[in-house]
Amino acid sequence: MNTTQTVTVHELAQRNGQDNVDIIDVRTPLEFREVRAVAARNVPLDVLDPHAVMENREGSADETLYVICKGGTRGAKACQKFIDAGFTNVANVEGGTEAWVHAGLPVVRGKKAMSLERQVRIAAGFFVFVGAVAAMVTSNVYFAGIPAFVGAGLMFAGITDTCAMGMLIAKMPWNQVTDGGACCTEN
Repeated sequence: MNTTQTVTVHELAQRNGQDNVDIIDVRTPLEFREVRAVAARNVPLDVLDPHAVMENREGSADETLYVICKGGTRGAKACQKFIDAGFTNVANVEGGTEAWVHAGLPVVRGKKAMSLERQVRIAAGFFVFVGAVAAMVTSNVYFAGIPAFVGAGLMFAGITDTCAMGMLIAKMPWNQVTDGGACCTEN
């Protein structure tokens, strides 16, 4: 596994001021619509095809491709996908969009949405609650398998930093962007 290059939001903003840099945001379309770095374009991690991205670049293939996400984790995974595909001139943006916003750099803000993480917590809590109540009310021990299964899934998500429930919830109709993306104001 190769080491991923990183860049701070301040370094990237400075480079973007000197040249037009190529920044892809690998968050979900819903997250992208809510707030994004002005120069970023959305290529969600779950559909990221490194070869297609490199073929459709506006800049030179020799120039660094910058990858941004919410906080840096998905960006690092995306960079690794590029490296595994043979494209090594990629850099993960340290701290992601959260750091970009916190630094007061220019963003486009769109429609506010409930975060995917919050939706996962609600769904997990619901399943645990329903399973526990069903087990108590019916005295059927098999209903206890529901909260056990959710707990195991949460542990797996924490260990691997991959959440199956989150990926499933991201595909739900209420999490799809149908208005053509972010429209709104710059900060």
